[in-house]
Amino acid sequence: MSEVMVHVVRGGLVESIHRGDLAVVDWQGRLLYYAGAPREKITYLRSSAKPIQALPIVESGAADHFGFSDEELAVICASHSGETRHVAAVRSVLAKIGLAEEALQCGTHWPLDLATTQAMLRRGEGISEVHCNCSGKHSGMLALCRYYGWDIADYTALWHPLQQMLLGKVAEVTTLSPGEIAIGVDGCGVPVHGMSVFHMALAFARLAKPVDLPEATQEAAKRVIRAMTAEPFMVAGTNRFCSELMRVGRGQLFSKGGAEGVYCVGIPSQGLGIAMKTEDGHDHRGPAPVITDALQQLGMLNEEQVAELKALANPILRNHRQDVVGEVKSVLRLQSSAQSDA
Repeated sequence: MSEVMVHVVRGGLVESIHRGDLAVVDWQGRLLYYAGAPREKITYLRSSAKPIQALPIVESGAADHFGFSDEELAVICASHSGETRHVAAVRSVLAKIGLAEEALQCGTHWPLDLATTQAMLRRGEGISEVHCNCSGKHSGMLALCRYYGWDIADYTALWHPLQQMLLGKVAEVTTLSPGEIAIGVDGCGVPVHGMSVFHMALAFARLAKPVDLPEATQEAAKRVIRAMTAEPFMVAGTNRFCSELMRVGRGQLFSKGGAEGVYCVGIPSQGLGIAMKTEDGHDHRGPAPVITDALQQLGMLNEEQVAELKALANPILRNHRQDVVGEVKSVLRLQSSAQSDA
């Protein structure tokens, strides 16, 4: 079963716990460390799939054809906060492929960044699809449709050649067959891919060290990772864990979270992938504390880097008077594993 990974402490008492499953896998498919039951835990990759889904944009030649910058490739991989730079980058992608915002089928919501939302409300501005956190991914999907001449009316449908291409790429990177991948519908309306936490970690390990992937995919993986690590703000936003972790990592790791407590990290120098799933789906009290702790236990983050992440990885709890009343902390216990089958 899933293991306790996070304690929510108030006044010395553990008031709440969050369980989860985690895997540390190398590029050859060896499970090195784990917590819980990552081989048995089947869940959706959610937005952690975005770096994989960005690969065909580079591999096909579409990124060069349209002249996408690192900033634009990073926002294509993003679950962004809808801040000014994010929206501008999405609009730039759409302009380069010759489509209006109305072509996006990701749905709408107010920017995840509260300050941006408040500023828009003060100005009396409304929202459109570009403010959706998945608008970058959708603009990238539309870029592939334009590059190949595919109809954009149903680009979110599983049967569409775009989604079949992306399913094939997810299968290739995870070493699964398309038929082994569970399919659901993501928050933004496109197919979402289900697999074990182990295979999520394997996918990020293979992105980190893509030597077993086709040469064009290898080069695409390197370029996508370079874009994400060069422009970490574009992948999430202000005070978001993805952006802060890659900033603190200084090019040594790349990361992407997903809804319902999914989080994945790749470490190119070691050819490692880390993936976790919070059992109760908590996005804020799970991934940041646990992933930071795991990276520190693995020697991938030093004390100075962990200190820079403290506000997110070990948040202090305050009451309505702003008194400090507790904290959220990781209690992750990584176990070593001799298992080696992918």
